[in-house]
Amino acid sequence: MKLATVYCNGQEKAALIEQDNIYLMNQVNEAAGKQWSEELLPLLQNGEFEELKNWFHKEGRSQLKPKSGLDLDGVSFAPLFRHPEKVFGVGMNYMEKALELSGQPPEEEPVIFMKPNSSLIGPNDPIQIPLQSPNVSGEAELAIVIGKTCENVEEADVWEYVAGFTSSLDMTAKNIQNQNPRFLQRAKSFNTFCSFGPYLITADELPSLSLIEVETVLNGIVNHKNVIANMMYQPAFIVSFFSKIMTLQPGDVILTGTPGSALIQEGDVIECRITGFPSLANPVKKRL
Repeated sequence: MKLATVYCNGQEKAALIEQDNIYLMNQVNEAAGKQWSEELLPLLQNGEFEELKNWFHKEGRSQLKPKSGLDLDGVSFAPLFRHPEKVFGVGMNYMEKALELSGQPPEEEPVIFMKPNSSLIGPNDPIQIPLQSPNVSGEAELAIVIGKTCENVEEADVWEYVAGFTSSLDMTAKNIQNQNPRFLQRAKSFNTFCSFGPYLITADELPSLSLIEVETVLNGIVNHKNVIANMMYQPAFIVSFFSKIMTLQPGDVILTGTPGSALIQEGDVIECRITGFPSLANPVKKRL
């Protein structure tokens, strides 16, 4: 199942994507005879996501088919949602990236950080270069979206609690990070420093997770790429690791690390390209 949030009459509405059609949740509710939430974050938080997914796979496709959906090419996408409880990430999760940043092999545990809600933007929203650090990098990453509340979960049980995956771009103020590695959290936290979307895709819609390729693309040119199989800390480990630190809630977003970063400046377009996902692209501007 593929979900997104689209702009509709000045509002941000959840929608279900089926082939080249987009069905707003009010259309989905009409077809299913339900009253599921019409925004994506409440859909996750209210425990309706799993019920929607089951309906879609059993009879939803056939019940939606007679309806007239929006044309995929005619909609604008918003961030999947605006105010998750938590957004956090893993740094240096590929060997090449770890050596690039530290010159040393990775530690036994991952480097982690958090992103504030004020950093969140969606497809085509501008990334703003802050006055405090004109030297900014953008990093393409596969992101995990939590679907159910969980705590102290073992790796073997992780997928019961995952709603799906999305594309993300994680920005870092390099001037600040380079002053001292301890400044990583501040370097990650500026407004517009986390883009995600446009699709939330459930695992059953994807090929083998380990074969998925992630690319950091700057102005149409691939700067870095790698496959999930080459992550030092695999997605199941990452979810389990965070769940043993804090309770994970529906809608929490976990960035899983990048194959490599690209320095960005005003006028650039940075992209995250992931196998099976539409491109996530954002223009770059200076913050006024």
